[in-house]
Amino acid sequence: MTSHEQPVTADDDSLLDTVGPALSRLRRRVGGGRGDLTRNIVLNVVGDAAGRITVGGVAEEMGVAQPVASRAVSACTAEGLLRRVASQQDGRSSLLELTEAGETARRGYAAEQRRAFEEITAHWDGADRVQFARFLARYGHDASAWTARRGSTDGRSDG
Repeated sequence: MTSHEQPVTADDDSLLDTVGPALSRLRRRVGGGRGDLTRNIVLNVVGDAAGRITVGGVAEEMGVAQPVASRAVSACTAEGLLRRVASQQDGRSSLLELTEAGETARRGYAAEQRRAFEEITAHWDGADRVQFARFLARYGHDASAWTARRGSTDGRSDG
């Protein structure tokens, strides 16, 4: 514990046990139907990777088996949201990129999610809303770094 951290009480510990289920509810409830959620996740994973990710990398980021990611990527490709490009490092490997339509869809999902966030938190104090948004963004950034550290220590790769 650092000097600025408060000790965790039993009530805090019980609250921390609710984080996982709460994140799961957020993932299920904020957005469109199941296909929209999967499409949104795939587009964000590919967009965040900026043209440096394979289907295997998408599977790893989503925490699903490669065939599941492959089906999701194929659906996005068929809809014109993604394209496959040859890897400059390995000609046998295909990397994924967002198309213009994919970037537009990604921005549209982000706008929907912002509207949902604003509606859900409409009764919150403005400072609380902004602080929660900062914490969510920080959590997402730190979760990505944590995943990258775990991947580099357990032998997983992007291909």
